[in-house]
Amino acid sequence: MNRLQNNDIVLFQGDSITDAGRDRANPNDLGKGYPLMTAGLVGQAYPELDVKFLNRGISGNRVVDLRKRWQEDCLDLKPTWVSVYIGINDCWRRYDSEDPTSVEDFKAGYRELLKRTKEHLDAKLILMEPFVLPVPEDRKAWREDLDPKIHAVRELAAEFGALLVPLDGLFNAAASRREPAYWAPDGVHPSPAGHALIAKAWMETMGLKG
Repeated sequence: MNRLQNNDIVLFQGDSITDAGRDRANPNDLGKGYPLMTAGLVGQAYPELDVKFLNRGISGNRVVDLRKRWQEDCLDLKPTWVSVYIGINDCWRRYDSEDPTSVEDFKAGYRELLKRTKEHLDAKLILMEPFVLPVPEDRKAWREDLDPKIHAVRELAAEFGALLVPLDGLFNAAASRREPAYWAPDGVHPSPAGHALIAKAWMETMGLKG
């Protein structure tokens, strides 16, 4: 079932994986990752639909950063779909900066974003799981911190009636076909193939052919 409608506005929100090198001086630039790939697939498969795609991902962001800019970078844009991909930096900063985010704070901050969205917009939600692959070796230790946050995203999707893109399982399944670095050279940032995997999963979750 195709969930997109004519004149929909799809907003991609998140961190560097969504940002993907976009030109922030150009509000319509989609970067070089899965938002661009997704927009291309939708445009190719559904040329009769006039769907606008926006990217407001910012590298390094955590949930606390999204909360600070949610009015300007989400609510003011009046999207009809809000696609949120956040969480890996809430994990990563514990290991590289000794600046952890508890799962309770992560979930509460994320819930506030979704609540504000539902209160101010007639928008549908699509939540994307953060993922990590075991490359380099130290990424294996991150599972202790990231797994509860992945479960929190799943619980929030159920709570808010959002669609869920199960990326952690999909990436780890893909890593059984080719080595993890093929999909994400540092275990976090996707390769072109990894971005295509995300775009394909997003399309399938939305019931879109592509």
